Amino acid sequence: MALVTTAEVCDANPQLIVSGELRALQPIFQIYGRRPVFSGPVVTLKVFEDNVLVREFLEEKGNGRVLVVDGGGSSRCAILGGNPVVQAQNNGWAGIVVNGCIRDVDEINGCDIGVRALASHPMKANKKGIGEKHVSITVAGTRISDGEWLYADTDGILISRTELSV
Repeated sequence: MALVTTAEVCDANPQLIVSGELRALQPIFQIYGRRPVFSGPVVTLKVFEDNVLVREFLEEKGNGRVLVVDGGGSSRCAILGGNPVVQAQNNGWAGIVVNGCIRDVDEINGCDIGVRALASHPMKANKKGIGEKHVSITVAGTRISDGEWLYADTDGILISRTELSV
């Protein structure tokens, strides 16, 4: 999707929007990382103020996937920091979307990966390993399931049930 913007995708696919096959996340995310445009198949994770499972996922090979983390919108601590983002970059993840906070922003902004989060926060998360992998989540007013496709650019974030041929 390098040459087609999310706005152009929306304009060209009104029938997919009406049917719910193409959905836009509410515009609540800050843009981090050196890759403002990214896309890929979604892997979902639901946690709350705990980053053990986030780190475990990002230690795996990403193969161009996008990790979408429902952190419950918490603004009490960061569930993603610089070290896991460096690992994600090195392991081939296309991007990470966090419904929560991140930290180590300068380090993350130096990474060649796309990251979206609500804000930054200096406090670290718990390390209990509690959460749910590969479950349907609701982030920014949009239901997101494992295996759907995410398309992000500076205009916003789209979720599609299938890979778009653009």
